[in-house]
This record gives sequence, C-alpha cells and structure tokens, in this order.
Amino acid sequence: MTTPHVYPKGCTFTSLDQIKDKKITIMGLGLNGGGEASVRFFLKHGAFVTVTDMKTREQLLPTIEAIEEDEALDKSRLTYVLGEHRIEDFKNADCVIKNPGVRFEGNQYLEAAKAVETDLSIFLYFTKAPIIAVTGSKGKSSTVSAIHYGLKECGFNAFLGGNITVSPLTFLEETSKETPVVLELSSWQLRDLRGRGVLKPHIAIITKIVPDHQNFYGSMDSYVEDKRLIYRDQTADDYTLLDADDDGYERESENALSESSHSFTRWGDLFASETKAKVLRYSSSTLAQEVCGVFQKKEEKEINGYVRLNAGEPEEKIIGSLLVPGPHNRINVLNAALVLRLMGVESSKIINVMASWRGIPHRLERFYDYALQPSENGNKRLAIFYNDSASTVPEAAAAASQSFGTRIVLICGGTDKQLDFMPLARTLHGECGTEFVPQKIYLLSGTGTEKLTSMLDDMHVEYTGPFDSLEVLLTVLKEDLETSCDSNLLLPIVFSPGATSFGMFTNEFDRGNKFKEAVQKIFA
Repeated sequence: MTTPHVYPKGCTFTSLDQIKDKKITIMGLGLNGGGEASVRFFLKHGAFVTVTDMKTREQLLPTIEAIEEDEALDKSRLTYVLGEHRIEDFKNADCVIKNPGVRFEGNQYLEAAKAVETDLSIFLYFTKAPIIAVTGSKGKSSTVSAIHYGLKECGFNAFLGGNITVSPLTFLEETSKETPVVLELSSWQLRDLRGRGVLKPHIAIITKIVPDHQNFYGSMDSYVEDKRLIYRDQTADDYTLLDADDDGYERESENALSESSHSFTRWGDLFASETKAKVLRYSSSTLAQEVCGVFQKKEEKEINGYVRLNAGEPEEKIIGSLLVPGPHNRINVLNAALVLRLMGVESSKIINVMASWRGIPHRLERFYDYALQPSENGNKRLAIFYNDSASTVPEAAAAASQSFGTRIVLICGGTDKQLDFMPLARTLHGECGTEFVPQKIYLLSGTGTEKLTSMLDDMHVEYTGPFDSLEVLLTVLKEDLETSCDSNLLLPIVFSPGATSFGMFTNEFDRGNKFKEAVQKIFA
C-alpha cells in the first residue's frame, strides 16, 4: 500500500486578498466544471493563471469556449498549456490547483510544486458555512441531492457541491454561518485533504461501502483509509451517520487500518469506534432500542421510515411513500430525512417534503415512455426507460435490477476498474435469492463486460450482445420489443452499466446523456 501524501495544515493563502498577482497553475481543466470554476475564481481574484491539461484544445473546446465568452474575466492573465505538462509551470507557480483524479505520490509535476491545493481545500478553509459531508461507495449523489432538495424545500438557503460536478468555489462568497453546504466527497477528494485540518463537517455520512476504484487503490484497506478522513476532525458537537447493516467487511491484513479492527464485522462498526462525533446508524430493518438513528419497518403494504435521536425514546415516523424506486433509494432518502431532523425540521414536514423528491439525472432517472403494441385483450402497454448511467460498480447494477418490484429489461456493461463482477452475475442468475431475475439482458462492449460474460456463460445465463454502440443495441432492442408477446402492461427498461465508461464515452454523465438521446431518436 502506497503511503498517502500528507499536506501541510491550513491553506496556502490566509486571505482571499493574498491571491492577487499570484501565479496559479491549474492542473486539469476538464469538461465537468471543476477546472473551469477554478479558472474563474482565481482570475476574479486577480491571479495570473496557467491552465495545463494533457487533453488537447479540441477535446476541451466546450470548457474553453465558455471561459472565452465570459467578458467579465480578464483573459490577459490566462495562459493555456494543452496536450502536455511542463515542469516549469509547476516549479514557478506560487500554488498549483490539483485535479482530484491525479495521484500526488510519484507525480514529478506535483512534487516540484511549492504548494498544492484543490478547489475543496480552498473552499473549506475560507467558508464559515455548516458542512454536511457525504462519502461512500453507493448512493452518495442521490443522498446529497435529496438532502439539498429537502433543505431548500424547508426554507434553508443551502448549497450543493463537490463530486456531484459543482465546484464549491462557484458559491464560496455567498456562504455564511446561516447557509448549510452539502458536499459529495469522493475518496480521491478526501485524500487531497489529508493533513490540512480543514474538513470539519457538522454532519458526516458514509453510505454503503463496497469495492470500488481498485485500479487506483489496489486494496480495500487503502480505499477505506481515505473514506475515514471524513470524520477525522469532527468533535463531540457533530454527528456521524453510519451503516448498521451487514456489508461484507473484511480486513485484508493483520496491520490493516488498525490493530483493533479485527473485532468488527461491519465497516460502520469500525467507523463508529473511531469518530469523536455522536454516532447515528441507518438500517433497512428495525434498530435495537438502545441504538439511535433511522430505520425502516414494513407496515401493511408500505415500508415506512422512523427516527430515534436518543436511546430509549419512542421513534417518530419520518418517511412514507416515495416517488423514487428501489430499496437503496429509500435508504438514501432516509439519511436525508435524518439530516433534516438534525437541522431542526419537524418529522411531519419531512414526510411531505421527501415524498415529493423525484431523484436526480443518471440515477434511476425515468425519462421516456414508449407505447408498445396493445396486449391481446386490448390493454395499453408501455416500455418505460430509466437512465442509471451513474451506476459504475457491479453492485449498483445488481441493486437497480431489483428496484422495480417486477422483472425488467437490463442494459449493462462497460470498462473494468479491477472490480469483482460476481455479485452482478449471481443476481442475474438468481442464485443469491434474487426475487426479480431480468427478463432480458443486453450488453455494451468493454473489458468489464468480458469478465461478466465469462461468468454468465458458466452459469448458462442468456444475454444479447455485447454491442459496440448504444445505437445498434437499442435498434435490436426495439425490434425485440415489437415482436415480443410479453403481456406486462408496464415494462421497465433500465440502463445500469455497473462499470465505467472510458473508451466509448467521456464519462458516466456523457454516457447517460447519449443513452437518452439515442432512445428518444430510435424510439421516436
């Protein structure tokens, strides 16, 4: 395991005024807004900005055009170095603003820099806002979006940023002690905060932990080590919200994480033993009377959510019926409801607010209905398309396949990032107690798909594909739907890749948008 870099405590700048006339190198412009936000922020504060990216101008053109069209920016202070990195741009800079996807360790450019910051480290140092921080492997984006929606609906002037593709530098100067900020934090973003002492969330949430980014980390120990930074600097006045359900916790070596970690069987139990904050747990089933947090109970035909903030107190109903599908989404909303309760919102109001949340793009997003031929008795039939492109791990695709209370058509597959596809294969086969095995499976090409098809072949699970393009896959799907004799009146068709998108698409958001465009064109 590579020893992670520890950054100096504090920030390179002690006031925003110090930025004026400083030489800033921004490493990674990108297409998702983080680099662009940094360019705008440092130009606004009077810095000389050099943007360097291994991508070419043509590849970065949408971001470059957005900057160039902004007449409020002094672009005479802006220089682009594209298609390469030059060591002098790092050595001569007063500060380098780093892209979280670039590993510091062993990087000659970053190691040559006088100081390295990120948009998050700058934001966290200067903001006075109460921070609600969320990390984990599954459900981060849905959780932060539900929290932000709930806060806004309850009258808070709240902001949302971080890994959800909104840089917090875009709203830094609008924040105050009265404006809660919800941050989605990836393990890479947390890694870039190690040692700085700037992340002190009032509420920290770690969603379900499953293997992820093993091509970057090489082990679960290293991956989880970064996740634990979310509560490192919390105090007894803060809250840490942790999973109470079984999650396949395994310590990989005798020296991993901590000497005492062998006594735990859940990641949430390990985290709870370390945080200084008040621990609250979340669960898909009833919590013991002495455990505080949120949990679900099945009552008649509904599954409702309840909260208990203090041991021994009676629970309060906090969520009822929801618009978003899936048991995993119910947990995400349950955590959002708990945050609202900790922020002082009454449970009765939370029930109504959360009942109206419609979810977010690329996470089981219902976006298109297609009328199929009527059934033999004349009933109308619909194919309902869902975009779940943000599903980038096999477990997420497995969960999506079980989210609709019926057998779906599943579209999955993509690039491998050194993950185990067996959980998805077993779900598609039905050998792990799967209640709703997909009716049909269509596969996109990729190295992850190759691993999955090998498993499906061994299990004798039928699939169609793999296909090298969405358009060809959807054309075949349309032909199959039009000749099908299936009698279901509502047929969910779910694009949940369970893998990354590199090679065929820019990222999972580009993949989701192209899927929606292709569906609307082919099924028009």
